[in-house]
Amino acid sequence: MASISLRRGLLLDARIHSFRQCQRPSFRFHRFLSSSPSLQSEQRPKTRLKIPDTIRENIYTLPNALTMSRIVACPVLGWSILRGNFELATSLLVYAGLTDLADGYLARRFKMRSVLGTILDPAADKTLMTTLTVTLSMGGYIPVPLAVIIIGRDVLLTLSAFVIRYKSLPEPKTFARYWDFGIPSVEVKPTEISKVNTALQLLLMGATTFAQLLPTSFALFDVNSSLIGLQWIVGATTIGSGLSYVFSSSAVRVIGGKRPKP
Repeated sequence: MASISLRRGLLLDARIHSFRQCQRPSFRFHRFLSSSPSLQSEQRPKTRLKIPDTIRENIYTLPNALTMSRIVACPVLGWSILRGNFELATSLLVYAGLTDLADGYLARRFKMRSVLGTILDPAADKTLMTTLTVTLSMGGYIPVPLAVIIIGRDVLLTLSAFVIRYKSLPEPKTFARYWDFGIPSVEVKPTEISKVNTALQLLLMGATTFAQLLPTSFALFDVNSSLIGLQWIVGATTIGSGLSYVFSSSAVRVIGGKRPKP
């Protein structure tokens, strides 16, 4: 009986040992796994795509804050013109002119220039000009066709700016990165005729606003009639400045690349 029990125990141990050998991969199979390139690539962890380094800049500067204050003041300016409060409107125009001079001086003097500033400054001018154009035309102080020319030109330039911003934005092009103006992608430089046009437009709108504070006949001539010649000049320079952005190669400079094709 003892010998039978011993034989059964040895047989059971042999079966257990053979079962464990079947469950354990062989040494040759381990070598096959380590030497197979396809299996190695599957076992390796996938690496994330590295986002290329992007240029960033400080946009929280005093010149940019002054420029933003001009934009914020535009609704109040428009409201004052529609209400006939030309004293307040004239005061806001004086404030806009002073802050326009101040932000440019501070940016140059204390080296606080930024690519966003090159976009915000003309945007503030255009917001001011659009507010004056719409409200003065609604009040009958400037002709409606002139208002259509001024606003139409600004709308076309604004749509072009959105397209150029998208095309010049470094990869990856996401919604958050598109509206992150700390990532500069394009710099806008006004053309010479555009600078002249902006000055003439501001002169016309400012003179028209200030003229409402004067008597109808001032210094032996009609103030409103004397502005008709300036209105024709502004209409011509507005059309010319819009065409200059289309045909000028230096008006738009892409940061770190070539100008995108329209």
